[in-house]
Amino acid sequence: MDTASTPARIYNAFQVLVRSASLICVVAGLAAAWVISAAIRAIRKQSRTTKLRGPRRSSMLFGVSTELFRSSDTGSMFEAWAKEYGVAYEIPMLWGQKRIILCDPKAVAYFFSRDTRSYVGTPAHKATVARMIGKGLLWAEGESHRRQRRSMAPSFNSTAVRKLSPAIHKTVDKLKVAWQANVDASGSGSVVLDVQKWMNYVSLDAFGIAGFSYDFDSLGGTPNSMISVLDAFAAPSSSYSFWDKSVLFLSNFFPFALNVPTSRGKMLDELRARMSEICELLIDKATKDQEGASNEQVPTIALLLKAEDEDSGQRITREEVLAQMRVLFIASYETTASTYYHSDIICPFVSKPSLLVTMTWALFELARHPDIQTKLREELLSFGGEPSYDQLSTGFPYLDAVVQETLRFRPAAQERVRQATEDDVIPLSEPVRTKSGEVVDSIAVERGTVIGISIPCMNRSEAIWGPDAKVFRPERWLESDGITKKAQEVKGHRHLLTFSDGPRTCIGKLFAVAEVKILLLVLVKNFVLEMRDGPDTKVEMTRGIKMRPKVAGEDGIKVPLRIKPYKG
Repeated sequence: MDTASTPARIYNAFQVLVRSASLICVVAGLAAAWVISAAIRAIRKQSRTTKLRGPRRSSMLFGVSTELFRSSDTGSMFEAWAKEYGVAYEIPMLWGQKRIILCDPKAVAYFFSRDTRSYVGTPAHKATVARMIGKGLLWAEGESHRRQRRSMAPSFNSTAVRKLSPAIHKTVDKLKVAWQANVDASGSGSVVLDVQKWMNYVSLDAFGIAGFSYDFDSLGGTPNSMISVLDAFAAPSSSYSFWDKSVLFLSNFFPFALNVPTSRGKMLDELRARMSEICELLIDKATKDQEGASNEQVPTIALLLKAEDEDSGQRITREEVLAQMRVLFIASYETTASTYYHSDIICPFVSKPSLLVTMTWALFELARHPDIQTKLREELLSFGGEPSYDQLSTGFPYLDAVVQETLRFRPAAQERVRQATEDDVIPLSEPVRTKSGEVVDSIAVERGTVIGISIPCMNRSEAIWGPDAKVFRPERWLESDGITKKAQEVKGHRHLLTFSDGPRTCIGKLFAVAEVKILLLVLVKNFVLEMRDGPDTKVEMTRGIKMRPKVAGEDGIKVPLRIKPYKG
């Protein structure tokens, strides 16, 4: 029996059943899945995968998945387990499933280098992405992924971002004007604003102008049906009904549960319909606009439509472009690769998924650390005028340090989960002890084994980043010994996994970093940011489309900061 294909068979067997929308059918289906899982566990007793130690299941049915789902800081959970069991260990998941967790730079680098070939999305993951987003870069593996990525790369390289940076700056300037108008209207010299909402708007508007030459004007308050749907879809999971929460939880492990009718599912269908409607119109517009135009004159989406792979000569199909656009729409407004979706759906565009959350966290950390904010403002004010993209990239070392520390300390993406397509051996930088007591410096992985990597754990692990790993300290990026030797072994962008790594490393990271830098440049030069209730304000993490910050006691997902004009 091929254990690797078992999840796919379970998925296909229960998809029709679940669509009946009957609670009895759902319960019967899950009960049957439990019986099948018992058989899977028996088969896996003969598995060739190294049997690693790990935490005991707290529930016979759910393993430790319930604790992970409810936790607001899964990174600390994974780090604690790594301290107890070593840099590679096994955790029990739903229905007897097991997952190997890697917390070792050498093992993680090897794993990411073989992504899309030896390690791919699970069958359930791929089915979910195809249904919700389409068969674009998120869905693709192997040659299909390579072809799409090579075709799209010119639209996201430094040359492209350099051309787009004035459009981003123009959008952030509109944000500055809007904030100043709010301050003036208050009549008190300051105003309390929910910065998370404003980051939603500036991200969506910048994406529209830079990517489509289309202004959604959410900063200007222009009514937009998609914005209202996105606002509702981004609401925290605490606002869901018990039925919604149950389906939401189960969909992280059995995506066919998303076929069960819920208010959340209805909202998702409406969201996709609105996105598809707008995407189709924008593609038609871009197709018409690009006729007779040079690459200098067309937006990013038009370049995608013209792009073709150098080796095969194949162009990205219209459906593939639509899929990328759907991802970017959600990503630019909130964060994509959601905890609403299967837990291994972490977008290769980690920049866009992280963008809103990253910008919100950057403003929050600056408000909480006025000394860092003052130091950053001094650097920004020392430069006269509006810097070019190249100057912004290399001429502001402390700005760069603040952005990198935000990406390290507050990554939006939580976990990367993949499944082995072939037997493999993953090397480790330090030995671990197996269940039998044997000490090994590599682990055998059988085809079908599921492997996970916690991005917050890798970014904030004291074993990797040193004793001050849990401290927001931009200076580490400027000091000669600020990045530990162990952290330097992490092969991701700037030794971080925030943008993933390997073939699926974020294709849009340059755009994301540029937007965050432009945002901080404009806002910190012109405004003083303060915590409304003082520097010790408690902030929680909540699940919307993604894990995101929320000031304790606030309704929804609000992050209110006090904004005052900087007067010099």
